[in-house]
Amino acid sequence: MTTEVIWVTLIVAIDIAFRIIALFVVPHNRRPQTAMAWLLAIFFIPYFGFLAFVAFGSRRLPKKRRDKQAAINNHLRERSRLLSPGIIATPADVAKRKEFPAWLAQTVHMNEHLGAMPMVTGNTVTFHADYLESIQAMTAAIDSAQHTVHVEFYIMSYDRVTQDFFAALERAQQRGVRVRVLYDHLANVRIPRYRDLIATLERIGVEYHPMLPLQPWRGVYRRPDLRNHRKILVIDSRLAFTGSQNIVEPAYRQRRHQARGLHWLDLMISVEGPLADGLEALFVTDWFQETDELLDTPTPTRAKGGKTRGVLGQVVPSGPAFEGENNLRLFNNLVYGATKRLVISSPYFVPDESMRYAITSAAERGVEVHLLVSEIGDQPLVFYAQRSYYEELLRAGVRIWLYRAPTILHSKFIVVDDVISVIGSSNVDMRSFSLNVEVSVLLADRGVAEGLDALSIEYRKNSTELTLPQWLARKGQHKFLEGLARLTATVQ
Repeated sequence: MTTEVIWVTLIVAIDIAFRIIALFVVPHNRRPQTAMAWLLAIFFIPYFGFLAFVAFGSRRLPKKRRDKQAAINNHLRERSRLLSPGIIATPADVAKRKEFPAWLAQTVHMNEHLGAMPMVTGNTVTFHADYLESIQAMTAAIDSAQHTVHVEFYIMSYDRVTQDFFAALERAQQRGVRVRVLYDHLANVRIPRYRDLIATLERIGVEYHPMLPLQPWRGVYRRPDLRNHRKILVIDSRLAFTGSQNIVEPAYRQRRHQARGLHWLDLMISVEGPLADGLEALFVTDWFQETDELLDTPTPTRAKGGKTRGVLGQVVPSGPAFEGENNLRLFNNLVYGATKRLVISSPYFVPDESMRYAITSAAERGVEVHLLVSEIGDQPLVFYAQRSYYEELLRAGVRIWLYRAPTILHSKFIVVDDVISVIGSSNVDMRSFSLNVEVSVLLADRGVAEGLDALSIEYRKNSTELTLPQWLARKGQHKFLEGLARLTATVQ
């Protein structure tokens, strides 16, 4: 046997062994469609596919972070026992409320089991549906702070729109308020003039930390697309904001967005009462993850005053530090619980198989399902992957509304049967389910649901409804791109 034959035989044997090993390793604890996408990548482009799998194949955070999450979950459970009587709405309490569907009590129990946060009552909720007004409201809230201001946003930028927000942080710092700031590291590095943000925070003198920092030189590695996507502002442990909006001008300082005239449309809520404490608990969690400092916060009380009294709400954290996909489980419960009407607003809609079946099943059983998305996209791969689901949804009876360009509809909420709703940072996509650290707020209140429904009607007035004949008539190259993007979207 010649040397050339030996080398060829050895290479073939290694290649076959490599593929057999991949068949054992890749499918372990992964969705079938995710495993299949990785296997296809490894089989067709073996070296690149293998390197990509090593870099991006695990969606788990390092063990130290997962252990920290478990520790703080225990802390939160212990702390909830200190709440004053009447604040916690147990699943049994929820089950007694005739205005709520029977399945809600079990959903509340599931959320508390997974995320360690109970449902609480005595809250007020206010909507902030205008981009500039929302930043103004947060700025005014910071100016009212007397003790603490806790800021946590996926993206923060010092620019013409947000400069008053940072000026309020400076005023708070100068009058002795303790100001703490968290922002996602990689997301902000990608925003133009990132150094302006750091220079501003340094000048103000607040304590700040990047979340999930990329620090391979310190021997810490995680896949770089595991990001903290939460948006939270808490004032004095009594007033909190959350939702879909980042602290940045409406085109995200991107020249390509400005050239196309793109601007973001978001939804934030402000809450007073025990829900504010729940949102602060998430800030405490993330601060502990980045600093090892466990902050002490006051015990929550009922809200005093406000536009909507007595709202029941539950903060639902999710992310790769948790064992389960908390937000996916919550969303599936809501969709399967719908009996009359379901409204979903999500800028990035790339559902996993379970969510896809839940939504189409709801439409097939006669539920009026509305999906609100944008006519155009800022992320081509996600945009085409999203479009690949439209035909199946339309055939099932889902009504798809395309918010007209150049607006990017970035609001994230779900409304079920005019009484249950969810607002937060999470998209209905596999990235939010598996890779991002997210926050959702489950709200059981007819007034809140009606307010969201009214907002969805306004969105629809500014949208074009997509019909099945229109969709089937689209160009062939778009179908090819959609299929390719859908395949890559499942690689996680």
